[in-house]
Amino acid sequence: MGKDIKEKQAAKKPEQAKKAVKEEEKKVYTEQQMKEVADKLAAEKDSYLRLMAEFDTFRRRSAEEKLAITASAASKTIEGLLPILDDCERGMALLGVSAEDSETNGVALIYKKLIDYLHTLGLKAIEAKGAEFDTDFHEAVTQFPTPDEALKGKVIDVVQTGYTLNGKILRYAKVVVGV
Repeated sequence: MGKDIKEKQAAKKPEQAKKAVKEEEKKVYTEQQMKEVADKLAAEKDSYLRLMAEFDTFRRRSAEEKLAITASAASKTIEGLLPILDDCERGMALLGVSAEDSETNGVALIYKKLIDYLHTLGLKAIEAKGAEFDTDFHEAVTQFPTPDEALKGKVIDVVQTGYTLNGKILRYAKVVVGV
């Protein structure tokens, strides 16, 4: 048995030697090593923050592009409906002269529902008659001499109604200007 104890003690000595080496390895890093580790950590953190900022920019830009595509599609659809609005207005004017009240009321009801729906989408008619001629909203079809000085430079008649969609010109109002 004495032999077994000696063998166990001999086996423990290498383990103790290994522990001592590990303890030396665990000793405090030098200041230079600490600075290198801190610099690496700062560089990785900076890289991470830049990547997150780029991703946030990408996400915001793609959301804006999606909204722009949707708005563009809506404006094209509404722009296609404008000739129908014009035809409804002409039809109501003709029916007002020669038709019964029920026919006029039917067309007026359809027109009102259509225009109300388009107003909810942001469509607004450009009020032109009697207003000062403005090239930002009006397109002069012709000029007409007026005897009244107060009508010079003003819109006398509207040939075709203009519309804005959410503040942007969808179609200019075609007008007659007094000179």
